[in-house]
Amino acid sequence: MIVKEQTLESFYPDMVQWRRHLHRHPELSFREFETSRMIADLLESWGLEVRRNVAGTGVVAKLTGALPGRTIALRADIDALPIGDEKHCEYTSTVAGVMHACGHDAHTSQLLAVARYYGLHREDTAGNRIFLFQPAEEVLPGGAVGMIEGGALDGVDAIYGIHVWSPLACGIVAARSGPFMACPDEFEVEIIGRGGHAGLPHQAADALVAGAALVSALQNIVARAVNPLDSAVVSIGRLHAGTANNVIAERCRLSGTVRTFTPEVRALVRRRLEQIVRHTCEMHGTEYRFQYVEGYPPVVNDETETQRVMAVASTLLPQGSMQISDPIMAGEDFSYYLQQKPGCFFFVGAGTEDGMAPPHHHPRFDIDERAMLVAARMLVAVADDSAADIPHR
Repeated sequence: MIVKEQTLESFYPDMVQWRRHLHRHPELSFREFETSRMIADLLESWGLEVRRNVAGTGVVAKLTGALPGRTIALRADIDALPIGDEKHCEYTSTVAGVMHACGHDAHTSQLLAVARYYGLHREDTAGNRIFLFQPAEEVLPGGAVGMIEGGALDGVDAIYGIHVWSPLACGIVAARSGPFMACPDEFEVEIIGRGGHAGLPHQAADALVAGAALVSALQNIVARAVNPLDSAVVSIGRLHAGTANNVIAERCRLSGTVRTFTPEVRALVRRRLEQIVRHTCEMHGTEYRFQYVEGYPPVVNDETETQRVMAVASTLLPQGSMQISDPIMAGEDFSYYLQQKPGCFFFVGAGTEDGMAPPHHHPRFDIDERAMLVAARMLVAVADDSAADIPHR
């Protein structure tokens, strides 16, 4: 495992340039047309075999090494979020209401650097490298399934992915074997009441009051229905009702997410959620429509491949840089790849030393761009180690 550090370091200005360009010009899930074109054009200019329009706007590239070895896939997600950018900097998003608020611009840029690295070192590369630039990680059902159906994992022996992570200081690498990230299910409730005059509430059925009661009642699921030794989160993300100050709302819509790790807890929370919706609406004299969408399966890292990542990080990075992560209640459709192939999804810190960086999905989200160089070094080192199938205990 010999990473040519100077080569990767020479790409750092390009990584920053690519990342800032993408940050200025973000594109939503399955609409990453210019992002995809930029990625594919660069990859082709470096002599890689490129397939465009996989899963809609995804790109798959292949590099065949000159030496024998396994086929290793590396993945980056490329989509942005429907969030307005409130940062004031030279790379602030130019697209109203859209920004890279999760770091996918960095994921794309660091994987581009890794692809370019291998393009220059083909003669020293054992096995093959598959580079997956995946659309639509941020929306259900996600882009990973389409990438798999498009043959992105054909012939692959192992797969790895990195998420830059602002809760961790720059330079820290964190991984965990087994269940690592949760199932992110979504639900929506439409409450149908009977509108009326604000001064005559007895003649109406207030959908807004029912919705407010429902928001509070749903918090009891985790507090009182789920075993405290299990993990679950129910979050309401949106609540919309009403048209005027003096009108009792006839309709109320609310939606949110359910995050769990096991099928048993997932089923329990869904069942209790439906029961609470039904009884709360009945109590307030309203009707309802309920929709529940099961999201990605949990991210479950292969034990052997996680040990590989930890061993590589311990060798490659300064002492103390490797951490065992706690389970994370966020979701990731990288889970679909791990259902097909052994691999590991892990974090590279991109936050501040004091831990006060704005969190992911925040309108002022940003990263320490030096994290991209750490991530690129890790991807190359892990891929080379895995291609040679070096055992780690």
